[in-house]
Amino acid sequence: MVQTLCKHVALVLAIIVATTTQPAAAQLSPPKIGIVIMHGKGGSPTKYVAELVSSLEGKGYLVANLEMPWSRRRDYDANVAGAEKEVESALDGLRTKGATNLFVAGHSKGGLFALYFGGKHPVDGIVAIAPGGNVGNPVFREKLGESVEQARKLVADGKGDDKTSFLDFEGSKGTYPIVTTPANYLNWFDPDDAMNQSIAVQNMNPKVPVLLIVPKGDNPALLKAKQSMFDALPRNPLTKLYEPDSNHTGAPSASIDEILRWTIEVTNTANTSHQGTPASGQSQYTNANPVPRRVSFAP
Repeated sequence: MVQTLCKHVALVLAIIVATTTQPAAAQLSPPKIGIVIMHGKGGSPTKYVAELVSSLEGKGYLVANLEMPWSRRRDYDANVAGAEKEVESALDGLRTKGATNLFVAGHSKGGLFALYFGGKHPVDGIVAIAPGGNVGNPVFREKLGESVEQARKLVADGKGDDKTSFLDFEGSKGTYPIVTTPANYLNWFDPDDAMNQSIAVQNMNPKVPVLLIVPKGDNPALLKAKQSMFDALPRNPLTKLYEPDSNHTGAPSASIDEILRWTIEVTNTANTSHQGTPASGQSQYTNANPVPRRVSFAP
């Protein structure tokens, strides 16, 4: 009888332990990382960022691989605010799928737009891969100055919504024609507006860390601006510079391991500081230390 009683006691204790430890186990479930990926100018989701996307998905990340207004097919068919809404919608979709930590990444022009977005919207981190397309650059001002003034005049004349041919510029191929509305063109190419890299960097939210990726074989103009751009970023202990051994177009693929490592580091830091806080559209990272670790990592 004593043996039977002992068995009953042991069973009850086992049930109590199992019941009381279930909530704790649920709290220890790994976070789901969601990330928006944006291609470069004239590119597409199936080109240079495709390997990065598939690798992140293979590691369990929730990924939104977007075709942005600067793709070859779209030709700036939406303005800057419209592009922001597309990224916001993608982030909402990732939250719906269970993402608890959210990042925005972009390659080339997508990288510059990611920095611009990070200055206006709370996310857990920004990944700027070989950011380019700075319309405030003297070369852009020279190459596209006439088109910008043409667009400015058409907008002033009330023809801002009439599709017109303008020039775009890319260092590797020079100027080339695009067709869009004067209003949209001016919004994207005004040298003192959204896609001015200096303004975008200086407006970054200091609570949002940045992984700035500049490959060793990047375009000369982008390499020249690398250090000044990094130094201009707001101080954040998780903001880092990474220099993979690749060229401009190969940077997304060459940075896969570092992007995985860094996003996990940021996520762990955020979740340690905010235990139990769900992703609600606000950055979960708190800048407790104002001094950044400005480190260049070997590939």
